[in-house]
Amino acid sequence: MLLEIEKLLTPDEVAHCMTVLAAAPWGDGRVTAGYQSARAKHNLQVPEDSEAARDLGVLILDALRRNLLFQSAALPAEIFPPLFNRYEPGHTFGTHVDNAIRPVTGTGRRIRTDMSATVFLSDPDSYDGGELVIEDAYGVQSVKLPAGHMILYPATSLHSVRPVTRGARIASFFWIQSLVADDGERSVLFDMDMSIQRLRGEVGDDHPALIALTGCYHNLLRRWAIL
Repeated sequence: MLLEIEKLLTPDEVAHCMTVLAAAPWGDGRVTAGYQSARAKHNLQVPEDSEAARDLGVLILDALRRNLLFQSAALPAEIFPPLFNRYEPGHTFGTHVDNAIRPVTGTGRRIRTDMSATVFLSDPDSYDGGELVIEDAYGVQSVKLPAGHMILYPATSLHSVRPVTRGARIASFFWIQSLVADDGERSVLFDMDMSIQRLRGEVGDDHPALIALTGCYHNLLRRWAIL
């Protein structure tokens, strides 16, 4: 499932992120890449343990907790602390697959990367290139979203970032360990939840068919969830 989540961040939140990141330290983005990814990765990244990364990470995590579409689609069990990258002219990230397991720095915890997410922070008119290219079951998708919007997609997908030729592409990226590891099962639950919400507006909360469908949703979630 590939899903755009519009306006995850408000314009004020985006502006705050850009102000903080303008003064943040930037280093080689390959520091968080695996062996194969590091060979294809050419960008800049704010250190994970920097004050800027920690503070803005909390802002993004709060926005994710408030966003019901994200909660329904991802069914998050754990979210990797958001990271921040910058692509300047000549920077790119070749085709790769994200590491399956990622340690959370300084915690001793590890998360399984079921889903990947990118929150775009730069205005798309402020840079050329930099599209996120995702190869999924329906073909190749090229993604370049307005500032504050997020793309959510299976971490199993081959993906890349096209070279930036003008300006700077700034974004946050992170991974989600879902309660439901299988993308197909998550997609079924998401479609069912969207249908339940639409029906609730049309027939009311107490309609027998809606109650039965809600029961099916929770029984499937009970069957597929990994706790």
